[in-house]
Amino acid sequence: MTESVALDPVDLHILRLLQNDARTTYRELAAEVGVAASTCLDRVARLRRSGVILGHQLRLDPAKLGRGLEALLSVQVRPHLRELVGPFVDRIRALPEVRALFHLAGPEDYLVHVAVADTADLQRLVLDEFTARREVVRVETRLIFQQWECGPLLPPESGVRV
Repeated sequence: MTESVALDPVDLHILRLLQNDARTTYRELAAEVGVAASTCLDRVARLRRSGVILGHQLRLDPAKLGRGLEALLSVQVRPHLRELVGPFVDRIRALPEVRALFHLAGPEDYLVHVAVADTADLQRLVLDEFTARREVVRVETRLIFQQWECGPLLPPESGVRV
C-alpha cells in the first residue's frame, strides 16, 4: 500500500499552479501562494521526495510531427497470461506511434492511444503490429477527433491525506 502524504492548502495551491505551468519559478510560485521562496522550494522538494510530484513532461503537437491522426485501439489478448502480457506490453510500449497504454478490467484488456500519419499508417499499425500477433484476438479502432486537457488533479477534498 502507498504511504499517504498530508497536504495542506498551501501544498494544494502549489500543485494546482504547477500543473497549470510547470515552468513557474519558485519566486512566482511563492508570491502566488503567500510564502517565502525558500519555504516554497522546501515544499516542492518534499512533494517530489514523497512521490506526489513525479516529474515534468514536455507536451508536443503530434500533427506538427507528421502524426496528425490519433486513435484509441481497444485490444483483447488471449490467453491473458503473465508470460504473454509482459512481452506484449514491452513490444507495444516500444512502438513510436504509441502515446499511452492502459491495462484494463472488462471485455478489452488494453486501451492504446496512438498517433499516426494517416489512415494508411493506422491500418499498417493495426495489421502489422497488433492483429499479426498470435495473442491478439480482437482490435477495435476509434478515431480521436478532438482532445482536451483537464485538471488539475487534486485530492477529492481539501486537506485530505493522499
